Amino acid sequence: QVPLVESGGGSVQAGGSLTLTCTPSGRTFSAYTLAWFRQAPGKEREFVALAEWNGNTIYADSVKGRFTISRNKAYNRMSLQMNELKSEDTAVYYCAADKYGTTSSNYDYWGQGTQVTVSS
Repeated sequence: QVPLVESGGGSVQAGGSLTLTCTPSGRTFSAYTLAWFRQAPGKEREFVALAEWNGNTIYADSVKGRFTISRNKAYNRMSLQMNELKSEDTAVYYCAADKYGTTSSNYDYWGQGTQVTVSS
C-alpha cells in the first residue's frame, strides 16, 4: 500500500495556478515532516517545500513567493498551492514524509507522484 497519495496535478498555461494535495493512506504522519519534491525529465529529484509538524515551513529558492505549503491536521492532509507557474515548474511532483530535511534520501515514505505540465 502506497503510504501517501498525491492529487491535483494537470496541465496549465504559464502564469496559471494549481493546487496539489497529499493524503496519507493507512496511517497518520501528524508527527512527521511532510515535504514536496519534484523531478523533471533527465534531472535529479529536487526539494520544493516542507512543513514540519509544528507548522514551520521551508521553500526552495526557485519557488519562494509563488508556492505555499500548508497542513490540515484535522484531515491529516497537506497541500501545495502553486501560483505564477513557469515552464520550468514542469515535473512529476512527489509527496514525502519523514523526520526532517530537504534531501530526498532523508525520506522513507513516498507517494507515486502527480504530473504538472506548464506550457508557455
